Amino acid sequence: MLKKVFKSYDFPIFITVVLLCLFGLVMVYSSSMVTAVARYGEEMDFFYQKQKTAMILAFFLMLVAMIIPYKLYQQKKILMLMMSGIIGFLFLIFFIGHTAGGAQSWINVGTRAIQPGEFSKLAIIIYLAAIFGKRQHIINSIDKAVVPPITMLLIICALIAIQPDFGTAFIILLIAASIIIASGMSMKSLGKLLGISLIVAAIISLAILISGNFSEVVSKERVSRFTGLQTPFDPETIKDEGFHLANSLIAFGSGGVTGLGLGDSVQKYGYLPESHTDFILAIIGEELGLFGVVFVLGALGFIVLRGFVLAARCPDPFGSLLMVGISSMIGIQVFINAGGVSGLIPITGITLPFISYGGSSLLILMISIGILQNVVMRSNRLAEKKMQVKEKNIPM
Repeated sequence: MLKKVFKSYDFPIFITVVLLCLFGLVMVYSSSMVTAVARYGEEMDFFYQKQKTAMILAFFLMLVAMIIPYKLYQQKKILMLMMSGIIGFLFLIFFIGHTAGGAQSWINVGTRAIQPGEFSKLAIIIYLAAIFGKRQHIINSIDKAVVPPITMLLIICALIAIQPDFGTAFIILLIAASIIIASGMSMKSLGKLLGISLIVAAIISLAILISGNFSEVVSKERVSRFTGLQTPFDPETIKDEGFHLANSLIAFGSGGVTGLGLGDSVQKYGYLPESHTDFILAIIGEELGLFGVVFVLGALGFIVLRGFVLAARCPDPFGSLLMVGISSMIGIQVFINAGGVSGLIPITGITLPFISYGGSSLLILMISIGILQNVVMRSNRLAEKKMQVKEKNIPM
């Protein structure tokens, strides 16, 4: 029986995730050894050891999530407890939050820092999937099926944006959009929802202009991300707003096809301060070349596409939307991170899934993969049982 259960999991995704995590651990060590000593005065393996500890816990939590029936998350009490807990933590940040990178987004717990915004991503996925999964019969009723969950979504995004962490808030909105599109809503209803969203966005923008807080929202730092994107190698730009992107592109260019060799990066010596988090893909490109980048992006792309395929096969609306949300979360973060470090889009400070240093991000990603695997397992088991019943009913 236990053997049949384990066979029902999706091993291609499991093996790919394991490979990415182990590869990421190696690259965290390589990319952070200089930063650990020069900036923080710690041992070279400081970030490596912290990431290793987080990875062990993340693998354990993934296995737990693979066992717990995903249907439990759809219960009203569980949803209320989860969402009230997330909102509570987001409010708590404003009182005991730790500021880093210009955003008050972390809560210190002992020697570690937890980022509630990361946990909000999975909470929103579960919440929206549960609501839209239950309300399939009224999915095109905007006031009954859409307004309540959208209100909760906007509250979460507003609390995160105030920190300010616009990157995470934007990602959550994109994840929510992917779930809504996959929910079975008609094109007419989607059009209405889009129109309402544009009106709300216009009202919020007008309110910001009237209140005089426009300069705070559109700060010099945020505008510089766009100006740095246009001319990163300009003699004036490269000293300030184009510094990170210019050095990221230099890293990719130096690595070429085969790379300089593992551990031989030059850009990690202070040229890319966030070399082990936001710009770890640039270090991979420098040390392992095009081959290393293709491996990482190919493996991440496989997980995303495989997740969408499995979601399409799932007969349960809740389970299907869960997999769509989880796959979208990974895909969106990959695009934003890779696009930022390559100059395709402005840099937003989003980590690369399974690769970048970050305990909160890794924990949420691994729990998400565990939930996805649980949906796959139960869908496969259900399909197997139906097949057995069908075979028994076939006359000999």
